Amino acid sequence: MIKLIFAIFFTLHCYGYGSTLHLSISSNPSKLNPLIATDSASGEIADWVFDALLAYDKDGRIEPRMAKSYRFIDDTTLLFDLRKDIVWSDGVPFTAEDVVFTYRLITSPKIFTPYASEFRYVKSVEALGPYRLKVTYKEPYFKALQTWLTAIVPKHILEHEKDIMTSGFNRRPIGTGPYTLEGFEISKDIVLHANPTYFRHRPRIDQIVYHFIPDPSTQFLMLRSHKLDVGSLTPLQLERQIDGSFRAFYDVYEKISQSYTYLGFNLRDPKFQDPRVREALSLAIDRQELVDILFFGHGQVCNGPFMPGTFAYNDAVRAPRQNIAHARALLKEAGYDAKHPFSFEIVTNSNNPIRVYAAQIIQHQLRSAGVVAKIRTMEWQAFLNTVVMPRKFEAVILGWALGLMPDAYSIWHSEGSKKGGFNFVGYHNPRVDALIKEGERTVDQEKLGKIYREIFALIVHDNPYLFLYIPNSITVVNKKIKNVSQSILGVMHNVIDWIKP
Repeated sequence: MIKLIFAIFFTLHCYGYGSTLHLSISSNPSKLNPLIATDSASGEIADWVFDALLAYDKDGRIEPRMAKSYRFIDDTTLLFDLRKDIVWSDGVPFTAEDVVFTYRLITSPKIFTPYASEFRYVKSVEALGPYRLKVTYKEPYFKALQTWLTAIVPKHILEHEKDIMTSGFNRRPIGTGPYTLEGFEISKDIVLHANPTYFRHRPRIDQIVYHFIPDPSTQFLMLRSHKLDVGSLTPLQLERQIDGSFRAFYDVYEKISQSYTYLGFNLRDPKFQDPRVREALSLAIDRQELVDILFFGHGQVCNGPFMPGTFAYNDAVRAPRQNIAHARALLKEAGYDAKHPFSFEIVTNSNNPIRVYAAQIIQHQLRSAGVVAKIRTMEWQAFLNTVVMPRKFEAVILGWALGLMPDAYSIWHSEGSKKGGFNFVGYHNPRVDALIKEGERTVDQEKLGKIYREIFALIVHDNPYLFLYIPNSITVVNKKIKNVSQSILGVMHNVIDWIKP
């Protein structure tokens, strides 16, 4: 018996079981149902609890996850064979009926979600048995596989819910992912436990604790005192505020982020409907100065809506150089001068200091063109729920994260401006709408790239957003943790294999 106990202890110690990974989170999750989790905090937590039929591997290629395999029967028919060893965290087996239910729920009027747009070309989802699934598309679709990167939710829990948007499930989720969550309280730490029945394998780290730290300065102090295992650094912190002790404790991983930051206008507001005004504001901003001040070389100017290195990026389009004289002339044409200056309010979230600093720099730059910009900062959830989603703003500074497969529909198509959609600035361009629809039916990568590069140029010309910068992602990880590796997905792509002694 003593030998058995020792063997168990030795195994748990060697593989990291019983250890805790300490992370931080700066805002409260709202809804942990992945079908309606639209803020970054909710999405980050939900990603631990839920899984999908398909996923990206470390090199950005799609691979089976909850699916055992998949194959196209023809251009519009996709067949999945599902794994038979998956159970929900309450012990109920996962089957094809859960996938059918998820599809019907996400496309139903019961919920408001921008993710429904991912399924707009799906004609039907049919269970051919407990572990086989047939998906039929209305026509060939360039993101047929990416559609099934969407997390699956449990039918047996949610099928009898009267109101999914207010369901208790949104706070106490049941999933098939690597970690489980019993629930969370607002402004409290969030504790996730390793799922012992996770189908890939039980995570080596037994527990993940997200420390609720809304103040970025406090987050940095927690990192400096070695109380967090993983965290993000700003370029200023990396270049000027860490010492030898910090570098001895953490490894630093840096890569261009799959995100950009923008100044977005409410195009429903008459003052922003004049394209001369939007162009003038664009010409008044020195984007390179923003990058230089904010990032110390750890970032770059953003030239448009799709990321460099993707098929959709248009190398011929560049952000305009600052031209105060031209900006003033355009504003004068639009009816604004020193006696009647153009004025507007910029709103952003207070827990992101880089965005707040960017707003202040932009405010100063615009003043040179005679523009009066006021700044308001708000707590993230209040900002999201009372300003962004109800469209009660003049201009916002926000960021947008992009997947490995660019898709213009959710942000730039006119249909995305409806309630729950991501086109909350109200952008409408019939030519862009037509090109987006054409692109969805184009599976030839070369033709698709040509279409998307035209979309890129049209959007930049219209200035619904002023694309500002692409920051580098700077992540630090406790050097004691084993099996950490960089990937196109970032360093967190294989956390279930991490070992923390």
